[in-house]
Amino acid sequence: MPNILKSGTFALGDRTVKRLGYGAMRLAGPGVFGPPKDPVAARAVLREAVASDVNHIDTSDYYGPHVTNQLIREALHPYPDDLVIVTKVGARRGADASWLPAFSPTELTQAVHDNLRNLGLDALEVVNLRIMGDIRKPTEGSIAAQVEALAELQRKGLVRHVGLSNATAAQIAEARGIIRIVCVQNMYNVAHRADDTLIDDLAREGIAYVPFFPLGGFTPLQSSTLSNVALRLGATPLQVALAWLLCRAPNILLIPGTSSVAHLRENLAGAELVLPNDAVTALDGIAGVAT
Repeated sequence: MPNILKSGTFALGDRTVKRLGYGAMRLAGPGVFGPPKDPVAARAVLREAVASDVNHIDTSDYYGPHVTNQLIREALHPYPDDLVIVTKVGARRGADASWLPAFSPTELTQAVHDNLRNLGLDALEVVNLRIMGDIRKPTEGSIAAQVEALAELQRKGLVRHVGLSNATAAQIAEARGIIRIVCVQNMYNVAHRADDTLIDDLAREGIAYVPFFPLGGFTPLQSSTLSNVALRLGATPLQVALAWLLCRAPNILLIPGTSSVAHLRENLAGAELVLPNDAVTALDGIAGVAT
């Protein structure tokens, strides 16, 4: 079993989590829509993650919709005391599986209640406000009304902490003027590094940065440099990509997703991979080259 303690830990709100966690998005059906082909296997992945000492799981009620949260509850409830489940609001799914904004205060409030019901919780530990727009480049615009809505739900005890997803530096600053922001979840990996400065700024403030698509998303990272480093170290390219992220900054928390127990174990083994300095230097040069 991989020793994910080697990934280190970081604060997420008032809790401390291991830096290598698990993202539950891929447990839903194709296109993150509908149920999985094998719900038993999906629940087995969740149980394996927790058995491997993962204590940070990322999810959303619009995955499925409702599917991943229900699987999490079926597999893991009652939850281990140290497990931190982070969810997202701000989107919904169309009947055609499209991704649509659900950004009004009323919609955000309903989404929080949907997450509570399907996860079987009385309060959500962390809720990320998902700002819809270009997935590769956050879109500017005020989010004050939405953050105020989540602040009100926090005052009611339904939400303990708030984060942002797909946010610009200006939006993060605006939100921090309203409520404490404990994490930011943006697209970032060894090949896509637009948030380099933001990550370092957040690290100085003690705010977690959680890259989505840490392995490239639906199109896995491909790079000859990545492959060559992996071959030299006796690892897989994806393990190397995760190890690079762990080296990149101490506030980075990883949530690679999979629907396979074998792939989960492979991802978690990335916590044990030590990258020599020359490998880090080579990987630092990938940005803008990998596809």
